[in-house]
Amino acid sequence: MMNLTDTNLTPATSLNPLNHHLQQNQIMVPISHLPPLVPNLPCADLIEGSREDYIKIGVPLYEASIKGHWKAAKAILDKKPELIRWAITENYETPLHIAASAESTKCVEEFVENLVNLMDKKDLELQNRTCNTALSLAAAAGNVKTAKIMVKKNRAVMEIPGSNRMMPLYMAALFAKTDMVRYLYENSQKMSGDFWTHENRGWVLQKCVEADIFDVALKIVNDRTELSAKKRLLMDVLLLLAQKTRAFKAIKPNYMSRIIKSIFGLKIGYVEKESEALQLLRIIWQKISIMPKNEIDDIIRGPPAEVKTPAGIMKGYPSRVLFLAAKMGNTKFILELIRSYPDIIWKVDDKGQTIFHIAVKRRHAKIYNLLYEIGSMKDLITPLKDKKDNNMLHLVARSAKPKRFQNVSGVALQMQRELLWFKEVEQMIPPNYRQRKNKDGEIPHDLFTKKHERLVAQGEEWMKSTASQCMVVGTLISTIVFAAAFTLPGGYNQNSGIPFFRQKPSLIVFAISDAISLIFSSTSVLMFLSILTSRYAERDFLETLPKKLMFGLATLFLSIFTMMVAFSASFFVLYTRNLKWVPIIITGLAAMPVILFAILQFRLLGDVFYSTYRSRYLFKPKKRILYF
Repeated sequence: MMNLTDTNLTPATSLNPLNHHLQQNQIMVPISHLPPLVPNLPCADLIEGSREDYIKIGVPLYEASIKGHWKAAKAILDKKPELIRWAITENYETPLHIAASAESTKCVEEFVENLVNLMDKKDLELQNRTCNTALSLAAAAGNVKTAKIMVKKNRAVMEIPGSNRMMPLYMAALFAKTDMVRYLYENSQKMSGDFWTHENRGWVLQKCVEADIFDVALKIVNDRTELSAKKRLLMDVLLLLAQKTRAFKAIKPNYMSRIIKSIFGLKIGYVEKESEALQLLRIIWQKISIMPKNEIDDIIRGPPAEVKTPAGIMKGYPSRVLFLAAKMGNTKFILELIRSYPDIIWKVDDKGQTIFHIAVKRRHAKIYNLLYEIGSMKDLITPLKDKKDNNMLHLVARSAKPKRFQNVSGVALQMQRELLWFKEVEQMIPPNYRQRKNKDGEIPHDLFTKKHERLVAQGEEWMKSTASQCMVVGTLISTIVFAAAFTLPGGYNQNSGIPFFRQKPSLIVFAISDAISLIFSSTSVLMFLSILTSRYAERDFLETLPKKLMFGLATLFLSIFTMMVAFSASFFVLYTRNLKWVPIIITGLAAMPVILFAILQFRLLGDVFYSTYRSRYLFKPKKRILYF
């Protein structure tokens, strides 16, 4: 059951269910200028009366309500029909309150339907001690079918505010119940009831954005155009959108639709559908961009807050929309802002860093690549120093956050990626800034070496461990195929030394594949030996070591593959005529280790190849995205 008590939290605060029955602390929205609501409480005779009667009647009815056991509940209600509108908990919840907030099952839905059929319309308007109707609890629990049953009986319950004046629609958005939000909004007449205000409409909009329910958020801003005049609301929504990087990904047509297009001769290819978050951003930013410049700057800067610094607590702006988006790597968000406000690229945060400095520090290549689209202005932005005299090369010299390496296999490849970033920024900034010192007296290259000592050591350990294990496998394969070359299947003629089955194609296949396997396995062993004896200097991680690893893995895979081919071919030599099914089965089984190796190691091989050869396209993209 959802028990909404008296915890004070702001509208922007979200809660998660505390247990299986969705027991929740109440989310309070402080409204000091309005008097507290007086709840429409149910009759309390049962909970205030004899404890013996409560144990005998109230507890079984509660259990039946939360489990959806209508037969058990009906037996109680037949004897005492007034219990349908009586409180059965200390929080003054009726059986409908309990069932509405229970886990949604077919039994519970049938229970609610049967219960509502026995109730008057006014009975659905009963509230618990914290002013919540059964619909409010159903909205918070996301029980759509339960809500539909109650709304069908009495639509007025949709406009009865709950705890601290929160509407059922807000409750659903607060707990991110997407289907419930869509249903309640479609039936709310665009939030036009008597109790709705600009303030609580704005709260619903914020919660929809926070919960990624962008389709409803779009409808709200289109239906309630007066909300766009609220500067603080626009700021809050923009701040939420800045943190929703994944929500801005374009929607691609599914694979089947592209096949159908090609079958019917339609133009092959697809057009990406804009995400609803991007559409919402454009509407919000369009409203903001026509405001006076000082108001735009206020919105971008965000609300002030106390920030701890070495000098003490000072006033700062840690929630700056622009720089928060840069930290999150929200490229499309930044693109929309720049297109209508180009001067935004010159804005700096509390540390004196532009969005490009933050992109370098956080390793967001797409934002950094915008430097290539702003012409000569990049030559003025890249040398900029922050408050500690760090230029862009100092920032890239520091180690990236571990989170940025989640999609990079192996520590050695992580070091390679760090070197790629450093080399790229080194070429970008003017040459005379490459040896500049910051306030700590550090030059970029020395700082890079210092901050990456541990990564280099870990990369060396990982590379040696991988090479050692692979070299053992390569050595075993070399030993096996070398011996097999002198023990051909079927044997030799003792007089002439010629193989008995020399004219069989399968024997030729055996000999060739065995020789190829020996060559490839020997090559892989030499490659891995070369890795073990490398110097492991910083620059070796850029190309030398990854290329050796890639070549070693590729030749090792080919040696395993050709060894299995030789193994299978030997059975085709020995088993003919009525036993042809034997080599066929053996061949199928022989494919298993090849497939297993591909599954386990091909991702690493692919990552090495991509990191070594494709990463050159990480920077300087051919396709323009800012002005195209």
